[in-house]
Amino acid sequence: MARYTGPVCKLCRREGQKLFLKGERCFTAKCAMERRSYAPGMHGRESEFRRSRMSNYALQLREKQKARRIYGVLERQFRRYFREAERRKGIILESRLDNVVYRLGFADSRAQARQLVRHGHFNLNGRRADIPSMLVEPGDVISVREKSKRLTYFKNLAKELGRKPVPDWLSLDPVTMTGRVLRLPTREEIDVPVQEQLIVEYYSR
Repeated sequence: MARYTGPVCKLCRREGQKLFLKGERCFTAKCAMERRSYAPGMHGRESEFRRSRMSNYALQLREKQKARRIYGVLERQFRRYFREAERRKGIILESRLDNVVYRLGFADSRAQARQLVRHGHFNLNGRRADIPSMLVEPGDVISVREKSKRLTYFKNLAKELGRKPVPDWLSLDPVTMTGRVLRLPTREEIDVPVQEQLIVEYYSR
């Protein structure tokens, strides 16, 4: 499955804000936005001036790109999610399995969650699930596979799991390393800095 494999810190610098694509590193002084908050490239330092003069189309495009990069999906897939969200009137991207794994605290970033899912470390409703783009539904149960619990990563994770807040639309049992989807989230419960209206305007051109 296609995915972006370049340096993710450049994506934050291009959008002019932290997208928290590298987990805990984004909260430290090593974050690229702390050291070089201007856009990448030889004309990056001029970006502040250019951003203040952007057209409506450019603003819409940047908002769409920001959302894509936060959730780690490519253009064709993002367009499908947009159409599905219009039909279902829901937050489709938050329903992705890799995002739910991230929200439950099993990973520090969505990229790490995607990798863990791809490597087959989780069960969905008791069956092995290794497709990050799978959409979960209320009542679904996500759990770490018994075999994976013996790995060093999950042994260390077990000591920290549950210390980070879990969204109200999910529940987590740190002891059994199991999460449940209680319901689909509302927009107010999602802390993603994206203006959906600009994305709607972009695709409505």
